[in-house]
Amino acid sequence: MNNYTVQKFSEIIGFSKSTIRRWDREGTLKAKRTSTNRRYYTDKDVQDVLRLPLEKKDKRIILYCRVSSPGQKDDLKSQMSALESFARSKGLIFDTVQEIGGGMNFSRKKFMQIITGVINGDIEKLIIAHKDRLARFGFELIENICKQYDCELLVMNDEKQSPQQEMVEDLMSIIHTFSCRLYGLRKYKNKKEILKLVTDETKPKN
Repeated sequence: MNNYTVQKFSEIIGFSKSTIRRWDREGTLKAKRTSTNRRYYTDKDVQDVLRLPLEKKDKRIILYCRVSSPGQKDDLKSQMSALESFARSKGLIFDTVQEIGGGMNFSRKKFMQIITGVINGDIEKLIIAHKDRLARFGFELIENICKQYDCELLVMNDEKQSPQQEMVEDLMSIIHTFSCRLYGLRKYKNKKEILKLVTDETKPKN
């Protein structure tokens, strides 16, 4: 009986590695494990998967557009228009996702929905205009997540900036983020109220 790695098993049965990992997590088709805890499959697994009532999922192509504030809605429209023209020129069928939120905020609702979709194997390709539209920091981490779950992350405009330009933009983003937070604190009348707010925010959550 032959043993197959996840990669080889994926090639044989015609399903993506992320789908196979999901089957393993959900118990639909459990993987065997080596002594070093690596997944592997056998000829019997190949036969079993052919009997499973499974259909290949239609994976989505997502165009993700983001700006930091409502005052940049014209920029959002321009970004969306450029991405859609780019995707159509490639003959792609796509969904467009627009979001208003800071690039340092990883809790953005639509951003998190996209990451969940990538991990669940629902997204084939994620296209953005610039790296910082996805996240101001941590792009390489997101890129690695996409790679691990067989999602192509495509940056339409991948022009390299000088280190000085990158530093200036990063600093401006940090200043903008903390300025917004400071502005939000103005509604508190005195230092005691601010101290209470900070204390409440830093308390361990049950």
